[in-house]
Formats: sequence, C-alpha cells, structure tokens
Amino acid sequence: MSEDFDFDDSHSTDDPPQQRRRYFGLEQAVFILLVVLSLTGIAITEFNPHDGYGYWLFMVIVFGMLSIFVSWLQTRTNDNDFGDIVKAQGLHWLHTLVVVIAAALLNKSEQLSDRSASLVILLILALATLLDGIRIGWQYSLLGFFLATCALIVAYFENFMPISIGLGVLVIACTFLWEYWRSKYSTDDEN
Repeated sequence: MSEDFDFDDSHSTDDPPQQRRRYFGLEQAVFILLVVLSLTGIAITEFNPHDGYGYWLFMVIVFGMLSIFVSWLQTRTNDNDFGDIVKAQGLHWLHTLVVVIAAALLNKSEQLSDRSASLVILLILALATLLDGIRIGWQYSLLGFFLATCALIVAYFENFMPISIGLGVLVIACTFLWEYWRSKYSTDDEN
C-alpha cells in the first residue's frame, strides 16, 4: 500500500508556486471547515446529546468526502492514481462508518448514554482522521489529535466550549505558521 501513495504531502517542485499556494489554500479551507464542523458537533453534543451522536455519524460521511476531495487535489500535483486513492479512502471511511454505526447501536440498546455514544463516536472519528493523515498529510493527523483532545476536554472540563474553541484557533494558527515557515525556508533553499 505504501507504494500506491506519496507520503510526502509537499507538492512537486515542477508545479508553479502559485498553483502550490492555491492547492494549499483549498486544503487549508477544508481543514478549517472540518475544525469548525467539529466544534459545532461538540456544541450540539452539549446541548442535545441525543442529536450529538447523529451529528457525528453524519460527520463521518462529510470527513470521508472531504478527504477524497483533498486527495484529488493532491493527485493533480503528483503521479498518484486517483482511482486507487478513491478505493483506499472509500474503504477506510466505510469501515469507520461501520464502527460508528455499531457505537450508535450500542446507544440504541442503552449500553451507552447519548453523551457517552457521542464521545465514543468522536474518538472513532479522531482515530480515522489521524490514520488518514498518513495518506493525505500532516494536517489530517493534526485534526485527529485535535478531535481526540476535544473528547478528553469534554470529559474532564465542565465549561469545555471555550477551551475547545481556543484549541481550534491554536491548531489553525499553527498550520498557517508551519506553511509560512516551510515556504520561507524552501524559498531560501532555492536561492
């Protein structure tokens, strides 16, 4: 499987810098959208735990579709086959969906409370996103760590929304700083 994918998420040096920036901009927009959707899910879980686990179930589908979109962007700057990527991504997110549905069924059988089911599904989504970062890039791994950390914050802090929002802002800021640092030093290396 490692032969099918380029684990280096940096784009080919043959691409014009403007195209690389445009793709980073689209990938960054998807990343920010996923952070915002995650924070929305955390808020929904707090106000209505029953709807929370349904939201997270839907988010597995959204995360999967956006992962395929980002993978498609990446195939435009390297020689990976999009069909192979869609197959691998589809299986990854389908398996994630199966496990998330199992967690929802545990909730239906009253083995898990609504809030517990939401946190379990959030952790499953965190793991799936973290592992998807191996294929897509470091931002997805960071997003997985963010989701797992938010699940712990929800479990341990009564007033968790401000902490989760602050962490989300920090994570987004770090991605911009990393890209700035990377582009600055890659430009210096080319000169």
